[in-house]
Amino acid sequence: MKTIITIMLAMLTIGGAMAQEKGKRDGRKGAMKDLTIEQKAELMTKKMTLHLDLNESQRSKVKAIQVKQLKEMEAKRDARKAQKDSDEKMTNEERYAKANAKLDAQIAHKEEMKNILNAEQYEKWEKTMSKRNHKRRGERGERRGKKSMRQ
Repeated sequence: MKTIITIMLAMLTIGGAMAQEKGKRDGRKGAMKDLTIEQKAELMTKKMTLHLDLNESQRSKVKAIQVKQLKEMEAKRDARKAQKDSDEKMTNEERYAKANAKLDAQIAHKEEMKNILNAEQYEKWEKTMSKRNHKRRGERGERRGKKSMRQ
């Protein structure tokens, strides 16, 4: 009897903790959700300015890149939603083309940033981006119930 009560109590505690964690994640997304693309780009550019000490010329170029990237992301998000609603499955060729286009876009973005930033800024930007990507991959894995392989 004690073991059943203990197990039920543990399940309630875990369930409550998971619900609180989900609420925290939703709150962070909601803060940026209602902003326009221009506002998001402005905030992202200001963060980069603080982190990389960008000059005015660099700021305007980076902001233009951010606006372009955010518009592309929004278009891709809309396309993904439309595909999800229609229940169409991607073929292997479509999946390959999508992955290839994504990598091409990442390479182009890196080249653009390399042309805007000086060597020191670019190195710092790359370190920040790689740390951020590792962190995101770890969070995604944990959300899916998988443990990070690097731990």
